[in-house]
Amino acid sequence: MTSSDPLRPSDHIDGDEAAIAQPRLGVVGWLRWGWRQLTSMRTAIILLLVLAIAAIPGSIFPQRMADPNGVTQWQTDNPDLFPVLDALDMFDVYLSPWFSAIYLLLFISLVGCVIPRIKHHLGALRSRPPRTPVRLQRLEDFRSVVRPVTGADADAEASRSIDVAQKQLKALGYRVERYDRGATYSVSAERGYLRETGNLVFHLALVGVLITVGVGGSFAYTGQRVVVEGQTFVNTLLDYESMNRGRFVGDDALSPYSMTLDSFDVTYQEYGSAASGQAGDFSANVTVTQDGKTREDAVRVNHPLDIAGDKVYLLGNGYAPTITVRNADGEVVYDNSVPFLPQDNALTSLGVIKVTDGLPEQLGIAAFFYPSAVKLDNGAFASAHGDLLNPLLTLRVYEGDLGIDDGSPKSVYVLDTDELTPIAGDGSDTPSIELQPGETADLPGGRGTITFEDESPVGATDYTESVKRFASLQVHHDQSAVWVLVFALLALGGLMLALFVPRRRMWVKATATGGEVRLEYAGLARGEDPTLGAAVDDLAAGHARLMDAASSATTRK
Repeated sequence: MTSSDPLRPSDHIDGDEAAIAQPRLGVVGWLRWGWRQLTSMRTAIILLLVLAIAAIPGSIFPQRMADPNGVTQWQTDNPDLFPVLDALDMFDVYLSPWFSAIYLLLFISLVGCVIPRIKHHLGALRSRPPRTPVRLQRLEDFRSVVRPVTGADADAEASRSIDVAQKQLKALGYRVERYDRGATYSVSAERGYLRETGNLVFHLALVGVLITVGVGGSFAYTGQRVVVEGQTFVNTLLDYESMNRGRFVGDDALSPYSMTLDSFDVTYQEYGSAASGQAGDFSANVTVTQDGKTREDAVRVNHPLDIAGDKVYLLGNGYAPTITVRNADGEVVYDNSVPFLPQDNALTSLGVIKVTDGLPEQLGIAAFFYPSAVKLDNGAFASAHGDLLNPLLTLRVYEGDLGIDDGSPKSVYVLDTDELTPIAGDGSDTPSIELQPGETADLPGGRGTITFEDESPVGATDYTESVKRFASLQVHHDQSAVWVLVFALLALGGLMLALFVPRRRMWVKATATGGEVRLEYAGLARGEDPTLGAAVDDLAAGHARLMDAASSATTRK
């Protein structure tokens, strides 16, 4: 038989032309194919998983919008790797183009697959339950009962039994439809559309979360500020050390208020105990001034302070030694309480002091602060406790151009010593300067003096209040948080419905034959439903009880 045989097409496998010519899709065809792939539920689930994976770096690396000091410290600790990761937006994950692309694709995919399903679901809700199958016994969950008829017409008894079943199924929450034909009476029932409703609510809630986060982020702002005891922070753009704000947040969007850090309380486990040095509680005690009214409050870990729609969080804390530098004539050229970054649990802290004016050359000072200093066998110092039991400040002093005058941004926590000349400490002929609160030391070469100020109140007998503390605060404003919670709860509720509401159909058929009625019960589930068999049994048992009760009532009459 050849390809010319009229019973066999020319492109048959046995034909002369084995190649099958596929139709060309064209631009529109490929676009339609791509849209169907993007809006499939499989793609939405994959994108949701990819989004979760893409968010992992945000919990591994410090983010500029939440912890700018951590980013600075990470850069100091990893100077070679930092530029590579920064180019990949690892420190701005949630603002990066690649994260936004995944976010938008997920949004489009969810919308594209949910809208057709809503249309289909609404049509299913308006439709009638399907007709009763002719052979219910072919279904896996099937029961059959024969009831004798005494003193009544079998046909009327069959119709009455279906009336009872119809009321029973309605009471059980089924949508019912009566289908009678000749001597056969039946009722078809179905329920479980809440399962699909819950599924749609879940996906719509996810879309709501995406919209709320996207739109809410455009009106939200997050700022950081380090406040030393005694300092006042004013809620203006100029008073923030770093600020991330949405595209629709104007310069006048911040609520006017001020906040003064009165004191910072820390509770430590006692020295010598098993948990020595561990902090038990933190409290930044503040005075808030708003609309001419003043109140005292506190910011604690996991207990943010609410002010004018802003939430103030406590991110970190540490010591801020007060340093005074005088020139050779005794004039004060620098006087400031400098926040030092903690390096360990015992609050060994690193700080940078930059003296830009008043001396022949600019000074850069790299300082270590030890709250409870102990000297190690190798001659180095360490802190044995986080409290001020034996405070010590060591300073390495450098001289030269700090690079501030050229206008390029410089971190206050970083000192670049490549172009500086050491005059005290490593690399110089003078040892590092060591100071305790209240002590003053001469700067090498008659340049002046440096003093570690003692902040203890009058009459103090120890060092416990000799050094000021600072609090690292984050001010976050996001009015969409409530809506995110609402949509999250809706998603949870929809998911519970989708998981626990069974989708099933039930049928009850009654056939009158002679002096008896044959009752058939059957159920069919959409998907796995291990309780379907028990539901059919309960339906048959309940129907029997109702029929017996109805017969007894008729007999009594």
